[in-house]
Amino acid sequence: MMNRALLGCMAALAKRKIQLYVGLPCFTWAFLLLGSFTSFAAERPNILFIITDDQRFDQMGNMNPMIRTPEMDRLARDGVRFENAFVTSPICAASRASLLCGMVERTHRYTFKTPPLADQFVEASFPRLLKQAGYLTGYVGKFGVNVRTNATKRMYDYFVETKHPYWQKQPDGSMRHLTDIEGDFAMKFLEEHAKSAQDKPFCLTVGFNAPHADDPEPQQYFWQHEVDDLYRDIKVPQPPLAEADFYERLPEFLRDGTMNRHRWYWRFDFESKRQEMTKGYWRMISGVDLVIGRLRRKLEQLKLAGNTLIVLMGDNGYFLGERGYAGKWLPYEPSIRVPLLMFDPTGRLTKAGLRPKQFALNIDLPATFLEVAGIKVPAKMQGRSLLALARGEEPNDWRKDVWLEHLMMEPSIRKHEGVRTERFKYSRYFEALPVLEELYDLQEDPLETVNLVNSPDHKAVLQQLRRRTNQLRTQYGGEFSARLWRGGDEKEE
Repeated sequence: MMNRALLGCMAALAKRKIQLYVGLPCFTWAFLLLGSFTSFAAERPNILFIITDDQRFDQMGNMNPMIRTPEMDRLARDGVRFENAFVTSPICAASRASLLCGMVERTHRYTFKTPPLADQFVEASFPRLLKQAGYLTGYVGKFGVNVRTNATKRMYDYFVETKHPYWQKQPDGSMRHLTDIEGDFAMKFLEEHAKSAQDKPFCLTVGFNAPHADDPEPQQYFWQHEVDDLYRDIKVPQPPLAEADFYERLPEFLRDGTMNRHRWYWRFDFESKRQEMTKGYWRMISGVDLVIGRLRRKLEQLKLAGNTLIVLMGDNGYFLGERGYAGKWLPYEPSIRVPLLMFDPTGRLTKAGLRPKQFALNIDLPATFLEVAGIKVPAKMQGRSLLALARGEEPNDWRKDVWLEHLMMEPSIRKHEGVRTERFKYSRYFEALPVLEELYDLQEDPLETVNLVNSPDHKAVLQQLRRRTNQLRTQYGGEFSARLWRGGDEKEE
């Protein structure tokens, strides 16, 4: 009688529609089946997933020629750049939890100041499922998600978490930048895989801390010496909507006492500071780009590049003075739109040069990685694989709107929920008294300056998006309840 492993091989081959021949001796069956299965395992792509922190969609060279990011530009040129990539919650903790389990914040209920991510979401996470399916899984860098004891071991074979400060003393007394340290650990993983696990595909996530500011430090932004001279001789343009009179016209609930304004004073409250802070932020992005180049050269050296899918995504967007703000958290475009690049050297998974315009979300990447590995996507995942879009297909049933929310229990960061469609965005700050609603026509008003909530001409759109927000809120977990979310005391980042 065939053992379970052999039956599993047969099932895998049947799924691949490989013809089986009857009448062969049992040992010949076993040889053919197991040999073919090993070949199939070897064909499964490796995955290198790069997460940047606080990098919004237009902060790389292919979107902003003032910024030097040749490696990101190469990924965008040779791969796929999703033009409308969003996070459903613009904060690193909730967004990175969504990147693990493919569900929105209201469902997984994890952000800063909550209990750890529940085990049910760890068990449904993409690294856990890849590991169970035979992938060697690794994580290096800022993890950003608090989990219970041994949860990281269930998800990852190799796990190294890094944290600020950016300059760290080494055993030999030298100082090394955190971005380079994260790159070192990532290359160690690749080297160990090449030596000991050549028969297994790998999935390595590199979660860079950069370009996140080191908030307690007055300088805020710290970069490697290699990029010291970048941007010295340029003048950073004034961001849109940075005028004081625009800020003064904002509703009081979105002005005084908000973290967005508090951090604006840290970074942008006078012109020479704004110039230096923005250049520091850009240098940190360029520093990440240098390490991406190192990783790609290491993949080439180890002969792993030819079968490694590379995906880069930001965990949330970032205000650089727009609207009189710093930070993220709010539902405006600079805060929620992020870079999303996907490069497949084989050409089997993606079509080079594509620029899909459909909505692509952070919750889509777990399903994407599972499809890459040939693993069935669990029904509980709320995202869907992006591979069809990356191949140039246009599914008729693709999403027409994006759910947006921020639910962290911090009074200075305003909670909100709402929906963005291709043309309109509706948001409501449900803790304001009375509830503050905003409606913007992104086609006519891409900078979101004119609130149409009281416009008679937009009453039908307002009612439609209110209903849609209520529908998705119910679908994802219901109304926010502080009692259900109350928990730990982690510092907000």
